[in-house]
Amino acid sequence: MAVAGIHNIVAAGNTGEFYALTPKEIRIVHEAAVSGVDGRAPVTAAIGRSLREAVGMARDAAAIGASAVMSHQPVDPFAAPSAQIDYFCNLADACGLPLVAYVRAEGFTVAEIVRLANHGNIAGIKFATTDLLLLSRAIPAADPNGALFVCGLAESWAPTFTAAGAHGFTSGLVNVAPKLSLAVHEALQKGDFAAARAIVNKLEPFERMRTKFRNGANVTVVKEAVTYSGLDVGPVRVPGLPRLDVTDRDVLHRLLRGWEAEGDIQAD
Repeated sequence: MAVAGIHNIVAAGNTGEFYALTPKEIRIVHEAAVSGVDGRAPVTAAIGRSLREAVGMARDAAAIGASAVMSHQPVDPFAAPSAQIDYFCNLADACGLPLVAYVRAEGFTVAEIVRLANHGNIAGIKFATTDLLLLSRAIPAADPNGALFVCGLAESWAPTFTAAGAHGFTSGLVNVAPKLSLAVHEALQKGDFAAARAIVNKLEPFERMRTKFRNGANVTVVKEAVTYSGLDVGPVRVPGLPRLDVTDRDVLHRLLRGWEAEGDIQAD
């Protein structure tokens, strides 16, 4: 991905099965990413779980040589919105590296998001909800020199988020077809929403398949596509969907063959 020109490599994100990994495995993923990227791009190490565990992961990431850390959303079923902001801010206070806050829950106020964006050590907010009213109000209310708001819902939502004032997007597709992801980004940077939408429409079957089973196939589709491309990365760990059924796999492979024929991906 770094060789292809991806701007920031996130190690052990949700597509990287963060919650299915042990802390030791997470560190191994971080180490592998830093080593493999070898300075070609920034590496953002994903961290999370309890505040104490997250702080420990952040310190490990700094020692490994990561450029920044991304805090996964707190998963406590009783997490209060304002206390989730406290979690991110307390973690940012304790981090030696810049922090990206992964906002996925609902119920935040504009003031709470602005408090997060204006923290001195929070470099970005991965905004991964469809509350565009909140996003479009928070961005102009926040310090323009503060955190960067990033679309956290991949290519499909990137044009809409860009129109609301966000910059860039996160992606699982980059593991398979970085050329297509970069094309979406380039079109949006130029303000060419029609070109971006045309590429997004091409990607739509891939992203739609990832939403099956209440997003349980999200990682599965990516891993099976990577395996198709020549690197067998095995099944998804439960509770994610381990593998696609024969029908869905055939649909995915037909799509990938089409991309391959058009030069969008290269399978070994």
